[in-house]
Amino acid sequence: MKRMSWVVHALVAGVSCLGLMHYALTGIAAQEPIQMLTDVTSNHIIYLPLTLYRHLDPQDLTPTPLPDDRWSSVQNWVYQLTGYADNQLTQIAESDFELAVIDLARDGSSNFFTYDEVQAVRATEKIVLAYFEIGAIEDYRPEWPHVPADLILGPVGGWPNERYVKYWDPRWWEIVVKGRIDQALAAGFDGTYLDMIVTYWEIPADTAGTNRDDLARKMVDLIIDVSEYAKSQNPDFKIVPQNSPELHRYPGYLEAIDGLGMEELYFLATDRACTLSWCYTNQRNAAAIQAAGKLVLTIDYADMQTNIDLAYTQSLAAGFVPYVSVRSLNVLRINPGWEP
Repeated sequence: MKRMSWVVHALVAGVSCLGLMHYALTGIAAQEPIQMLTDVTSNHIIYLPLTLYRHLDPQDLTPTPLPDDRWSSVQNWVYQLTGYADNQLTQIAESDFELAVIDLARDGSSNFFTYDEVQAVRATEKIVLAYFEIGAIEDYRPEWPHVPADLILGPVGGWPNERYVKYWDPRWWEIVVKGRIDQALAAGFDGTYLDMIVTYWEIPADTAGTNRDDLARKMVDLIIDVSEYAKSQNPDFKIVPQNSPELHRYPGYLEAIDGLGMEELYFLATDRACTLSWCYTNQRNAAAIQAAGKLVLTIDYADMQTNIDLAYTQSLAAGFVPYVSVRSLNVLRINPGWEP
């Protein structure tokens, strides 16, 4: 399952609006994973993000360090979480994209991409980030049987098989998060792309016995922990949280991250202009992160050429790095006029 949401931070702005969108993928993978704009048929796939219930010690395999100028000069990217042709990364490697966000596993479960596979993509001068979540868990994940019942919270908005978790509990780190970082390091990824940061806003404000501000602080602390742990083993490892850009106001957040991913900054899935007040608040917060010297990646969901053009144009004008694809992120979308 892939999801996103938007948050306007009431603790700072004084008012809040929350737009939340989760999406289920029902059906089978598209026959053709490279999609041009002219192919606007729906592509559906059941997405089971990676889970890892054993904790691996990172292999003694050190990928070639990533030059700082390559990171700061990224001009395009691709975001594909499922639907890899022949369960391989060949199409991504053969593309001209400079940065790729992929799942830790080819099947979204435990069939992990190997060190050699990831390095084959990196050898084509691409930066490769590993996608995983840190704020919720589905009951079909391998870690699920190992997560104590008292760590599991309520269901994620309309998704009966997924639960929020007490992400601030040390046991969550040990059972789930640490293992995922270890897997990304062992496979030689350049960094990680972290999802479900927005959990801090979606759960009740008093969940931790405190308030929303404390939940935000706890999420920032988790991101800092991810960064410190990963960079202690690979100082060049990049940390890119997705959404919740308002967290940049919390001490330690900007120092812990190398970039930001933003979903639906200009177009909501699918082909709906993002014009509500929180859309502009997200844009301002993303701009603040970009102004702090961080790479900002945007992903919008649109099929109409005019909307694709607008998404790219607005993102580029803001100094961000745009991509437009299908909501299910199960294709390598190449948009005419915006080829890498």
